[in-house]
Amino acid sequence: MEFERNVGGRDRLIRGVLAVISTMIALWALRRGDRKRGVVAVVFALGLGFNATVCFCGTNQLLGIDTTED
Repeated sequence: MEFERNVGGRDRLIRGVLAVISTMIALWALRRGDRKRGVVAVVFALGLGFNATVCFCGTNQLLGIDTTED
């Protein structure tokens, strides 16, 4: 499956950092036994990690936002 790039530069870096932070929050919550918060953080981390990895965001596409450099 091929995606048209619409995430780049700082946007991509920020999404990657937020994915790592969300992963740490998920691990912390799951170790404490807070499954609801842990699952939400995992889903958030996976979404941001996907965006940062493939340089595509569906929301950006719907809103017509493109943060890639020409």
